[in-house]
Amino acid sequence: MAGNSFGQAFRITTAGESHGPGNVVILDGVPPGIELSVDDLMVDLNRRRPGQSHIVTQRDESDEPEILSGVFEGRTTGTSLAILIRNRDQRSKDYSDIKEKYRPGHADYSFDAKYGFRDYRGGGRSSARETTVRVAAGVVAKKLLAQECNARIVGYVTQVGAIRAEIPHPEEVTLESVEHRPDGTPNIVRCPDLAAADRMIELIEECRKAGDSIGGAAEIVASGIPPGLGEPVFDKIKADLAKALFTLPAVLGVEYGIGFGCVTMRGSEHNDLFTAEGDKTG
Repeated sequence: MAGNSFGQAFRITTAGESHGPGNVVILDGVPPGIELSVDDLMVDLNRRRPGQSHIVTQRDESDEPEILSGVFEGRTTGTSLAILIRNRDQRSKDYSDIKEKYRPGHADYSFDAKYGFRDYRGGGRSSARETTVRVAAGVVAKKLLAQECNARIVGYVTQVGAIRAEIPHPEEVTLESVEHRPDGTPNIVRCPDLAAADRMIELIEECRKAGDSIGGAAEIVASGIPPGLGEPVFDKIKADLAKALFTLPAVLGVEYGIGFGCVTMRGSEHNDLFTAEGDKTG
């Protein structure tokens, strides 16, 4: 099976299945000297960890990472960085009834059609469990971006079903407003528009009780990114980002900026404006 790696200068390779011993990521291209610890990784892994609320999967995993190589005395060495996250809450018997069945919207049939064999336990290699090690790799990537260009990246939910959040100034959204409500309680749907968040939770609960599910959308804001990234034509930064995002389970569409909303706009409304700060243009 090919297709387990992504990236060039900064490259990640993942391996593992939903109900195997664990998942591992190997990162190449990590420069030496970046401070990195298990505690650093746990911050984002805890954000992803299942079982945090009644509206997410109830699989109970601690998601404690093990740094196998590439770090010495708290800093990256510049060699391949390997991180392992073991699976501890495998209940393979829960999937025995679908051994001979295909689930709509999953990769069960595709794996059988391509390989003539599949790991039916939780989706095997196609499971979102694989994203644990992507999150760990993302921690390293964010540290590198912060070091190189002081980049800031924040993501949040913008829509669940027909319920759409009102976020007039995405660039002002903070991680704290995504993670917590003003009273300090968890914002379990990760939407900074709290009125919309409450309605989203109600809709998710309604679908869950009906034995169904519902679609959603998320937005990612990256600031401080320098101009000139990517290459012309086939290696544009937008093309590379879209490829990466489409590898996530269940992603069916990616938009940049206002996205398809530009269809109803004139160029004079839609085209980005240049700004000048001192002797710099951006």
